[in-house]
Amino acid sequence: MSVLERLSNAGVVPVVVLNDVKDAIPAAKALLAGGIDVMEITFRTTAAADSIAAVAKECPDMLVGAGTVITLEQCKKAVDCGAKFIVSPGFSEEVVAWCVANSIAVVPGCVTPTEIMSAMSYGLKVVKFFPANVYGGLNAMKALSGPFGGIKFIPTGGVNGQNIGEYMAAPFIHAVGGSWVCAKEDIAAGNFDKITALCKQARAAIDGFVVPLLQK
Repeated sequence: MSVLERLSNAGVVPVVVLNDVKDAIPAAKALLAGGIDVMEITFRTTAAADSIAAVAKECPDMLVGAGTVITLEQCKKAVDCGAKFIVSPGFSEEVVAWCVANSIAVVPGCVTPTEIMSAMSYGLKVVKFFPANVYGGLNAMKALSGPFGGIKFIPTGGVNGQNIGEYMAAPFIHAVGGSWVCAKEDIAAGNFDKITALCKQARAAIDGFVVPLLQK
């Protein structure tokens, strides 16, 4: 199964902010226990690189990637640490070109037709849509899926446990991203059982909407 297939299969790509590397493994195990085997560790903190390395080494069942990757330097560092995919908030041609050349899965942020066409020029078929709630949510992605039928979206921003089923029922959604299943406050407080429970709820919501859709 490819990296992008793993993301789609998981349904939810948890956006994980780690301030202390000691929390990386417990967070990864909590996600796995909740039925989600992918995680996007953001490069918003100084602990990100070491956290990616720890998960890549200690949790072989977890597909770990790097998020909030803005520069090529961050991208290369993340991959060196074991990141299997790169997620950016916007479209960086430098980052995308390097990832494509080195066979690293990359999901750049694209919310305009021009950005989507730039991603397509590199052969990409999955893009991040961020912040989804600001840029029109499902209505915007539905409109964009008209001219760009081969593109699927990973919306992040405004997706939560209440609306995840609605998002995942849309045929142009590849997966959803979000921090609600693994909030930094819960990580810091050691509420890993809560993280597991939220992941199970998210998976149940996805299954409740996706399974009937596939049976049609």
